[in-house]
Amino acid sequence: MRDSANASTPRPTANIGVGRITPLVSIEAPGACGSHGSNGESRCGSADALARMPPQVWEKIKTHPCYSEDAHRYYARMHVAVAPACNIQCNYCNRKYDCSNESRPGVASQKLTPEQAVKKVIAVASRIPQLTVLGIAGPGDSLANPKATFDTFRLLNERAPDIKLCLSTNGLALPDFVDEICRYKIDHVTITINMVDPVVGEKIYPWIFWRNRRVTGIDAARILHERQMQGLEMLSERGVLTKINSVLIPGVNEEHLILVNQEVKRRGAFLHNIMPLICDPVHGTYFGIHGQRAPTAQELKAVQDACTGGTTLMRHCRQCRADAVGLLGEDRGGEFTLDRIETMEIEYLADSHREYMNRIEVERNVQLEARREALFLAPENDVENDIKVLVAVATTGGGRVNAHFGNVSEFQIFEVSGTQVLFVGHRRVDHYCQDGYGDDEELASLLCAINDCHAVLVAKVGACPRKELSRAGIEPIDQYAGENIERAALSWYTEYRGRIANGAVAHKNRGDAAIRQPP
Repeated sequence: MRDSANASTPRPTANIGVGRITPLVSIEAPGACGSHGSNGESRCGSADALARMPPQVWEKIKTHPCYSEDAHRYYARMHVAVAPACNIQCNYCNRKYDCSNESRPGVASQKLTPEQAVKKVIAVASRIPQLTVLGIAGPGDSLANPKATFDTFRLLNERAPDIKLCLSTNGLALPDFVDEICRYKIDHVTITINMVDPVVGEKIYPWIFWRNRRVTGIDAARILHERQMQGLEMLSERGVLTKINSVLIPGVNEEHLILVNQEVKRRGAFLHNIMPLICDPVHGTYFGIHGQRAPTAQELKAVQDACTGGTTLMRHCRQCRADAVGLLGEDRGGEFTLDRIETMEIEYLADSHREYMNRIEVERNVQLEARREALFLAPENDVENDIKVLVAVATTGGGRVNAHFGNVSEFQIFEVSGTQVLFVGHRRVDHYCQDGYGDDEELASLLCAINDCHAVLVAKVGACPRKELSRAGIEPIDQYAGENIERAALSWYTEYRGRIANGAVAHKNRGDAAIRQPP
């Protein structure tokens, strides 16, 4: 991790300010993920974790694409934009409407009433049967708009009680609504926590709106911190699963997030999602306009890796819009605008929905057995001399290598060794193929996005990108099209280790390759 003159020194927090925060004590999380990678990091939400966590926790996360790394391959979520107002200002946020070309939190195409939102959910559920989760994530703050938020949940509980409910909040108003959250059976709450030291927070939050007045500076950060910690503790005590979102801002909080990870664990957080700052100047955010840079993919991974042993990390986040629809990594919101919904025949049948879920679970179990078989059949390696490599995978979902190199909008990245295939993140890219032709500029950007990887697994790849990948030291592998990702990755890895052993190739450490965040 780089040493920055502007980086804040992590400092522990305790009882500060108005004294409503209890001392730092250990609060047991309502469940533990229990599945661990080879580096000791807890791996959350895989079917392998079932035997290691309370059954009631598994039931909450097994079909939730954000809380389960495994579930995000199979199940869809949607957000409804019923909460336009916000009670704080973040230097990385600019809420916008009608921004169909922007894929980031805080943007939406249409503001909905609760009634419109529920109608949209039912329409989506009737057309996307793998939908399991409805969340309210803005475009402002869900709890700064409590009536619209809880009216939506109440109506949806009446119409489709089998759909899981989520909300996202900055936490300022959270302690005031914990009872409401529990009343409406909202089992998943995401809190954005970027600091546990108000000195750091002052650099991120210019103001908050608190008790009918605007508060600025370190006082604003102090109040926000206290309310976030209090709300997190209250939810943990009530058995609500909490996910903490943190935005990694180079020079501001990258080292401090390690402390954040430790402190939210002490207060019972279930997951910690460390996300890269989005700061394109065209978005109009303070950080974007004033030249704050985003972290590289390597910097993001370094901070995540440094949190090993703390709160379980979520590495599959896509930083969704406030009106996102579909699987993580895709957005089908344009299919479900209000005018289109008016012309749809909408019929949501809970029994049919459950039947579809059962079919998904059959496929999921097939994939799980394929993973276990691949690991079981992998040849034993000299653990002391084992090597770890990163592999990029082109996939459209379902846990398989099933996408064309030129058509992907992101690659999933896996760390592969002789005993593990661990998902470590994704890299967004622009399509290389445009109207049937390859774009050389996009290919260069794409290669930069994955140039710390030793191989890329694809269903198909053209001659030109195959040549350029090889020149960049990235093996293009297309012989495992349609295969389970873990099986394909281990098969390639075993063959790669064999070539090293017989001297056909020399292993190169690509971990220090200078890569940039793709546009």
